[in-house]
Amino acid sequence: MPNENEVRDFLMSRRARIAPESVGLPGGAGRRVPGLRRGEVAVLAGVSAEYYARIERGNLAGVTDTVLDAIARTLRFDDSERSHLFDLARSANVSPVRRARTSTSGSVRPGLRFALEAMRDVVAFVQNARLDVVAMSDLARALYSDVVETGGDQPNFARFAFLHQDLSRRLYPDWEGAADISVAMLRTAAGRHPDDRGLRDLIGELATLSPEFRQKWAAHEVRLHTHGVKTFHHHAVGDVRLHFENLTPGLDSEHSLLVYAAEPGSTDAESLQLLASWAATRAADGARATGVSDEMRASRPAGVDRDVP
Repeated sequence: MPNENEVRDFLMSRRARIAPESVGLPGGAGRRVPGLRRGEVAVLAGVSAEYYARIERGNLAGVTDTVLDAIARTLRFDDSERSHLFDLARSANVSPVRRARTSTSGSVRPGLRFALEAMRDVVAFVQNARLDVVAMSDLARALYSDVVETGGDQPNFARFAFLHQDLSRRLYPDWEGAADISVAMLRTAAGRHPDDRGLRDLIGELATLSPEFRQKWAAHEVRLHTHGVKTFHHHAVGDVRLHFENLTPGLDSEHSLLVYAAEPGSTDAESLQLLASWAATRAADGARATGVSDEMRASRPAGVDRDVP
């Protein structure tokens, strides 16, 4: 997506939400646009109206951090919004060739994968900026079994949320909240990786196939998904409430390591234990079924096709 359009729509949506009265300016029915006028933002940020108009048209090349900070303060950005503005400015000042080298990756270091495999009692997984599932612990694979099973070669949390709503609305009791976060994280990623073709294709796919995604995307929300509490409903164990932390393995990493854990001694911790048992039983049943199939193939006379009666 063109960076200029993203800058314009983002800044316009943010000034539209600020009531003039909240910054000491007169409101009233005489205003033709909601929120602050462009010139009012310029005055409050301490820049000329012409300069701010150029910025809002999407021209962030050469804009200083001081000016960006002033705009962020004027428009009352939170940390996620401020980071998004700086990401957009950074992209405007980097050549397309260099930006292309920062596209999100679909693999992780072996050591990180080994660490995930050693995490037995927590839900842990690695995702990239596109919300692709890159690696998972066994318990994460159990909790997100629907995500894995519907995802084909590349499970993706956003695609699951919007294109498999019969399952995602069951897994996420607060589906609206989970969907909002997914869209906001993709919007944040788009600011950091404007030339990531895979990200653009994903956003285009979701916008084409999901009216809910289109509506949420138009809100221009951005989010840094760092920590919190989330409730899931798994078809095998019921509701489970987990605390999560989003850890970035290395500075400027393209991946996030998310770890979900239950409060020790809680019913949620018991639910995780049940989930682990369910996953182990399921894996054992699958292994037995595979073993039986192998034995049947081995006992079949050579040259006989199993599909031929």
